[in-house]
Amino acid sequence: MPTHSESAQLDVQIDQWRNFLRNRRAIQAVDVVELEDHLREQISNLTESGLAADEAFLVAVKRIGRLDALSNEFAREHSERLWKQLVLAPADAAEPQGGITRDAIVVFSLALAAALLVKLPVLFGIPMVNANEEFYLRNASLFVLPLLTAYFAWKRNVAPATLRWLAVVFVAAGVFANVTLFAHGGTAGMLGALHLPIALWIAVGVAYAGARWKEVAGRMDFIRFSGELFIYYVLIALGGGVFTGFMMMIFEAIGITLQPFVQSWLIPCGAAGAVLVASWLVEAKQSVIENMVPVLTRLFTPLFAVMLVAFLVTMLWTGRGVGIQREVLIGFDLLLAIVVALLLYSVSARDPRAPAGAFDVVQIVLIVSALVADLVALWAIGARISDFGFSANRVAALGENIILLVNLSWSAVVYIRFLRGRGSFTSLERWQTGYLPVYAAWAAIVVIAFPLVFRNS
Repeated sequence: MPTHSESAQLDVQIDQWRNFLRNRRAIQAVDVVELEDHLREQISNLTESGLAADEAFLVAVKRIGRLDALSNEFAREHSERLWKQLVLAPADAAEPQGGITRDAIVVFSLALAAALLVKLPVLFGIPMVNANEEFYLRNASLFVLPLLTAYFAWKRNVAPATLRWLAVVFVAAGVFANVTLFAHGGTAGMLGALHLPIALWIAVGVAYAGARWKEVAGRMDFIRFSGELFIYYVLIALGGGVFTGFMMMIFEAIGITLQPFVQSWLIPCGAAGAVLVASWLVEAKQSVIENMVPVLTRLFTPLFAVMLVAFLVTMLWTGRGVGIQREVLIGFDLLLAIVVALLLYSVSARDPRAPAGAFDVVQIVLIVSALVADLVALWAIGARISDFGFSANRVAALGENIILLVNLSWSAVVYIRFLRGRGSFTSLERWQTGYLPVYAAWAAIVVIAFPLVFRNS
């Protein structure tokens, strides 16, 4: 049996092997987990036969096979069967070849259910009109996210105890959305409605990662999924917009106006169902094509870094401070959130074993510039609170900026340590993925506490 130090070193080697394998674009996370099980089984057998842990690791990796050859084999298979993987059942499936996969049936059934849930309130006298827009805003995430969570719970065989906790979370969210937020309304209620999806997104992540949620790799996979989902959803929305425009045009040519149908049915129902469809596409195609988020991150990280540096230099040169208008502060919060997202996806796409390079320097410039911009925004928020007192909007902005400040500050420390050769890149991964619940916790505070504290806001 290996000693404690040998076991620790073995875990480091397996972690490096796992990261290398996960970065092979043709291999899915579930495949990596299965291969890791085989690897550990081989290592266990070899150590029992008398080999040292590090020797057993090298022999086991060799027995599993050359990773590059494995990746190429996966890539060839997936490229030849792209749409078969998405829609048609594989040859060894229970259904006859050419039939629709069970996965596709489940997803489109849930998408249809989400579309119907959007229209369900109409049966209870709550039509989708301007007078009821607050109701639909409060419940928008509850029409979709429970179904998306159920889909991933089904795919990942989530434990019954976890399912019960997830059910409690969504029931509580429904109560707060339709009792607390509805009763108090106002700015605090609106803030709660906007923060509710953020709080519930972590519940989706728990179902998505399944038993791997407690691992850095599991949470990082969910981060990748979230970015890819956003891109796929935007693409579906753009395609849906083109489809809707042509449909309205051709019916208008025969004197039939489809605008009421489009506004009341097509857009809301399509928007809800598209979340499930986009999630399924990300799941089905993540091993077939190169992920788009890392490519966009490489493109926009330098641009945002240059923009922030130029802004800070201009501000110092002209001596002008940041305006304290609410819209300006909201814009700063969104900018800082984008910077954190760029950092997250840069981390998710980077090989942690690779040495520091020029892009890492650009990342540090972006982080430090964002830190300074965050301090400027915090000063402006403090000035606004000093002049006008506390309100739901100002406290929410203050909390979000402090949370972003903490994230960026420690990210800068860990990243600089890595650049100086005094730390590992894995530490940055661990910090970023471990910080995810902080965002959800703050969003939950805004949903639960703000309507009670700021009743007159």
